[in-house]
Amino acid sequence: MSTHHPNQLIFLASASPRRSALLTQIGVAHEVRPVDIDEAVAPLEDAATYVQRLASCKADTLWQQLPAAVLRPVLGADTAVVLDQLVLGKPRDAHDHYAMLQRLSGRTHQVHTAVALRYDKGVQVRHSVSQVTFRSLQEQEMVAYWHSGEPADKAGGYAIQGLGAVFIASVNGSYSGIVGLPLFETGELLQLIGWSPATPRAATATRCG
Repeated sequence: MSTHHPNQLIFLASASPRRSALLTQIGVAHEVRPVDIDEAVAPLEDAATYVQRLASCKADTLWQQLPAAVLRPVLGADTAVVLDQLVLGKPRDAHDHYAMLQRLSGRTHQVHTAVALRYDKGVQVRHSVSQVTFRSLQEQEMVAYWHSGEPADKAGGYAIQGLGAVFIASVNGSYSGIVGLPLFETGELLQLIGWSPATPRAATATRCG
């Protein structure tokens, strides 16, 4: 039987401030402890497998690193922007970013996000897929967007929760999943350790490192 208690503190194995903010939004007290893993796409690996593997790896890696005295459930997540079955990572430079936005312009792409919970009973994973449609983009706005600094560390080279929102004509799916943490699926996982959305713990986020 699990020794975890309802609404307890969890660890978030991610450096993303957006994921931390989403957990705070639904009242989940958590501590931020990023992990360093190889995020390269494996040969012939599809997007769904990729994000689920990385989310699980992040959660399990941190779980294995935790001393027994502070062992708590760990949440990991990963997001991939996919167009024509190609995973678009974070832009390497301005040229790479421009090429990404040119491909996304006027088209619909997919955003895959997986969330994994590692706890005393093992690892559980959930997967969310959303459709995002971009309007046609002009060269000058793509260049200006890069110089804003926002897209440099974003998968696919844009942030739906930031300035990049003006490029998006429509969304079909999970907004929070596109941001980086699908809250419906996250809530399902957290209920496995006794968390309840009806009586959320006072939301706090502690960042380590």
